[in-house]
Amino acid sequence: MVEPAMRTVKGDGVELKLAMWPGGGKTLLCIHGLTANCRCWDSIAGAMDGRHRVLAADLRGRGHSQRPKTGYSIDRHCSDLCCLMDDLGLDRVVAVGHSLGASIALEFAARQPERVERTILIDGAGKLTEAEMKKVFAGIKPALDRLGRVYPSFEAYIESLKQAPFLQPWSQQLETYFRYEVEAVDGGVRSRVQPDVVEEEIRNLQSFDAAARYPAVRCPVLILRADKGMLADDDILLPEQAVARMLREIPDASRVDVPGANHYSIVFQDSGERDRSMLAFLC
Repeated sequence: MVEPAMRTVKGDGVELKLAMWPGGGKTLLCIHGLTANCRCWDSIAGAMDGRHRVLAADLRGRGHSQRPKTGYSIDRHCSDLCCLMDDLGLDRVVAVGHSLGASIALEFAARQPERVERTILIDGAGKLTEAEMKKVFAGIKPALDRLGRVYPSFEAYIESLKQAPFLQPWSQQLETYFRYEVEAVDGGVRSRVQPDVVEEEIRNLQSFDAAARYPAVRCPVLILRADKGMLADDDILLPEQAVARMLREIPDASRVDVPGANHYSIVFQDSGERDRSMLAFLC
């Protein structure tokens, strides 16, 4: 696993922590999910193997980025990305998003077509029914339950996470990822992501209509879909009907199903199918 270089960059009124893996070719700007951080991209960055440059920021309120009292919405994240690109002198990027990050990448591509040359949506940005959304939030509940809790040690923190079936098999990458996100507090450690940040994000997500953005995305789009549920067979972030709609309504979209992957393993675990598909799309 190649360790990224870390630096601080300017967002929209906040400072963001950025992980950077060097490479030629295109610049991938990677956007993580609801409670994640920039180190979720370690496997994909490693698979690029220097053929493309990989940048991954902690969203505001996550990881080691600043945590303002409010301002957690797709709109503000897109503003942060614009400021980040300006700070780094980047004209165009490939927007790569997972889960919530896929919705942010979708919005960013629709809003800033001159700055996004391609988009990769990883297990997210589908238009789900209310019933499907309930299943998804039931599936991610174990990830939400860790927020705000104080654990006596890092070992105690990850011991509960090691029991989650969707994080199997456990790996050094997962340990690195979770170690990056914890902070020392009185009584032990806790996640740096606070519940109020996620609660505001979820409230604002309720008014986000992914399908309304589909026709406005003019760049080529690759949809990577996990074909397994998290805790059940049907708690899938991209049900078949949602992917079919994306393919119909996004002008230039293609899909690849990643066999055996769930919503988490599609980014955390190594995957030849995922990596080959991404590299072919980036050619």
